[in-house]
Amino acid sequence: MTADNREKFHLKYQAGKEALERGQYRLSIENLTAAIDLIAPNSRRGGEAQIWLVTAYQAANKIPEAIALCQELTTHPDPQTREQAQRILYIINAPKLERPREWMSEIPDLANKDPGQSRYVAAKKPTQPSSNKLEIEDIDPSQIETKDNQFIWFAFILIFLIMGSLVWFGRT
Repeated sequence: MTADNREKFHLKYQAGKEALERGQYRLSIENLTAAIDLIAPNSRRGGEAQIWLVTAYQAANKIPEAIALCQELTTHPDPQTREQAQRILYIINAPKLERPREWMSEIPDLANKDPGQSRYVAAKKPTQPSSNKLEIEDIDPSQIETKDNQFIWFAFILIFLIMGSLVWFGRT
């Protein structure tokens, strides 16, 4: 591999990783594919780039491509790449759990909105009064019991006796 190809690989590889982290999955797939074309796919760096490409495929919801590449990587010469591919393949093939609708937040589609209109959506008002509100009662201070119940003195004496017995038994 020439120094020029190594530099191009590094640039495309970094651009692909950064695009993936920004949520630009199509751009990430393009950059990572271009990077893989510039390096030996059986090398350690080639394996890393392909693992990132599997992740980009998953994020772009191209699951069949991700599975196919992951299965291919389970026979990669680099042991770390093989191990990661096996883990990712296990996760991809795991059964999908249904999430209750209450766990989801619906995001309105603003693509077809008029550009002049406000993009803010008003919150829905609750249909029934919330029962989560704390109601504070006004209490007359003269009704509060202020008589000492001697608990503090009892606790103090009990602690003193325990500490004294520990010191006493510690000497013997």
